[in-house]
Amino acid sequence: MFGRKSKNLFHPASPILRVLNLQASIDHYVKVLGFTVDWQDPGIIGSVTRDRCNIMLAESDQGNPGSWVWIGVGDVLPLFEEFRTKGAAVRLPPTNFPWAYEMQIQDPDGNVLRFGSDPMENHPFGEWLDMRGRRWVKSPDGGWTQVEHD
Repeated sequence: MFGRKSKNLFHPASPILRVLNLQASIDHYVKVLGFTVDWQDPGIIGSVTRDRCNIMLAESDQGNPGSWVWIGVGDVLPLFEEFRTKGAAVRLPPTNFPWAYEMQIQDPDGNVLRFGSDPMENHPFGEWLDMRGRRWVKSPDGGWTQVEHD
């Protein structure tokens, strides 16, 4: 896979997400999110892949709980329907932003997977949901303003 080559080419990054139970996490990534298992060292670390996206899952080591990962996809809407029907934890449904039409899916360990495709033209921008669950809206000046709660 990595082999020595005359030119040093970078491979896609593979995030390592910390999980509490490797087998339970692998089952979730396979059954709910449609990944396949590449390999695993039971109870320690494993690797899952879907298309060109590779994620490593490490049991109680490496990384921090609640990490976030961006995953670009061709079209987020059919993926949202697939995940929803399989019971994925949708943290933020598909929402239009200046950078992407994006959704947030949370895995059983609190890691957030941000799946996004090209922004939708002629559609308003939605509310952003940050790591603490606070909502933000695009300001007229181009920045972001936190939405006040009742």
